[in-house]
Formats: sequence, C-alpha cells, structure tokens
Amino acid sequence: MFRNIDKRKILEWFGVLTAIIYSLLVASNTGFEFIAFSLLLISALAIGLWAYLHKHWGVAFLQIFYAVAGLIGMFRWY
Repeated sequence: MFRNIDKRKILEWFGVLTAIIYSLLVASNTGFEFIAFSLLLISALAIGLWAYLHKHWGVAFLQIFYAVAGLIGMFRWY
C-alpha cells in the first residue's frame, strides 16, 4: 500500500504541516513559542530540502530565511 508513496511528497507535506502547527502555536500565544520556533526550523529544513531536490531555487532560498528566523526565535525565547 505505501510502497508507491513518493518520499519527496512526504518531505513536502511534513514541512507544510509543521509550518501550520508553528503558525497556530505562535498565534495562540500560549507559551509554546520555543516549540513553535523549533517547528519552524524543522519545517524550513524539510521544505528547503524538497525545494532543492525539485530545483525550486526561490523556495529553497526563502527557507534559508525561515530557518534563520526559527533559530533567532529559539534563541530569543530560551
């Protein structure tokens, strides 16, 4: 059943879902900011790798910014 699943699709959607959870955690203002920024970093790495594999250079470049923003957020909230 799962043999035909493209691993790049998993990477893409994993990145999307972690970014959605990140956004909801930050917007909720419930004290989970460090976890949220960790998810932003993870999302940026996943989507960045997906973009690199598909040669979507603009998206890959944008993920560098998001990864840096995630690191800054983690540093500031620790």
